[in-house]
Amino acid sequence: MTKKVLFTHSYFYRFDPKQWKAKQPFPPLATITAASFLRSFGYEVNLFDTALRKSPEEILTEIANYKPDYLIIYDDGFNYLTKMCLTNMREAAFRMTEIAKQKNITVIVSSSDATDHYDKYLNAGADFVIIGEAEQTLKELLDALTTNTKNVFSVDGIVYKSDNQIIKTNPRQIERNLDVFSMAAWDLINIDDYKKVWSEGKKEFSLNIATTRGCPFKCNWCAKPIYGNRYNSRSPENVIDEIEFLQRKFGVNYFWFCDDIFGLKPGWVQEFRDLVKQRNLRFKYKIQSRVDLLLKEDTINALAESGADIVWVGAESGSQKILDAMEKGTTVDEIYQATKLLKSKNIKVAFFLQFGYLNETKDDIEKTIKMVLELMPDEIGISVSYPLPGTKFYDIVKEQMKEKKNWTDSDDLSLMFRNTYHPAYYKKLHRYVHKVYKKKVSIEAIKKIVTQPMNLNKNYLRSALMSFYYFPAELIDRISLKKLETLG
Repeated sequence: MTKKVLFTHSYFYRFDPKQWKAKQPFPPLATITAASFLRSFGYEVNLFDTALRKSPEEILTEIANYKPDYLIIYDDGFNYLTKMCLTNMREAAFRMTEIAKQKNITVIVSSSDATDHYDKYLNAGADFVIIGEAEQTLKELLDALTTNTKNVFSVDGIVYKSDNQIIKTNPRQIERNLDVFSMAAWDLINIDDYKKVWSEGKKEFSLNIATTRGCPFKCNWCAKPIYGNRYNSRSPENVIDEIEFLQRKFGVNYFWFCDDIFGLKPGWVQEFRDLVKQRNLRFKYKIQSRVDLLLKEDTINALAESGADIVWVGAESGSQKILDAMEKGTTVDEIYQATKLLKSKNIKVAFFLQFGYLNETKDDIEKTIKMVLELMPDEIGISVSYPLPGTKFYDIVKEQMKEKKNWTDSDDLSLMFRNTYHPAYYKKLHRYVHKVYKKKVSIEAIKKIVTQPMNLNKNYLRSALMSFYYFPAELIDRISLKKLETLG
């Protein structure tokens, strides 16, 4: 008899105020990729997609209707939010585990948080935790469970309890040929529900695609609990096939390539560009990359010619001292070069910025703000340094961390270790820098209205009018920051 497998994940957009306000939810890509892989071996799969749900309790109805043999809590390893191990995610996973165990359902968990804290998940009732890349492990584990439970000890990449002892099997080897994984099970997603939320936010609907796994760079604050420091790519043809399918099936023409680094493999971006042209495809996309990689060969030209709309770069800081301390491997000069070159090709630039790294001074902070105002990226995303288990950075600060070791949601912005200033300073700094940036956007809009009155549009007018808010708001925050500098 075919065993029924119910997939779910622990990220609820509705539980994350910052992300829910943005109205840009993405389906759990890694989850439906694993579901597709398992289905290719004859397992019956279904999905309880928590993304747009209001409560973990809603899984009760799904379990009652579907009657699964296994519940797989499989978090999306391509979503940077799930790597942060937010406490509301852990609590949701524990509650769904509790509900499933009350129905005598075997619970298997794969997530960054479970990898780092597998004992907590096993103690909460999970039967197995998968460590590392999970598809092959999950398939072998279910095969073992459906034939003979005693065989599980031979499955690499799992942790479980036996006679109250925690058993950890051999590590799982990373899959190098990503084309072996079948296309994600998009049929399990209610795309219309996602489109509705995007429409509410008045944004062009977008879907997520992963072309790679892992990252070979060693920024000392960046954790890679699932895919590790290796870097493996799907073939450009494989990716293009999925794009064509998604355009045909769902009418989507904008994609978020959610790789840690897009197109690192030499020649990949160029081959991708050539295929886009050969198949006469039309779409736009955004990616994450590194400024040093963007400056190699004709990478930026190839991105522009294949539809790149926005490139998010890990700028992190305008201080070379901080970049070196992070072991980032990039320079401030490269940030300037890559930003200017991208803009020259009409590609938007967005900066990830990080404040509060060890030994960061006011001078370092001011250098970052200066860089932002000089380069004026199209978007900025600001965070404070967040210690993730398994990183060198975490090991340095873990003794300073008190009871709070995880953010509740992505808008928490708590600095969880001692640094130059009080944690309240960094929360205010996040908001201050946004206001300084928006104030400059307003100034630029006013200049364009004055110098190019015939080219007016509502965006310029809206930005110009917002100056009445940002000018006083920035001043008030600056005064507040000055006061917070003196807090112990």
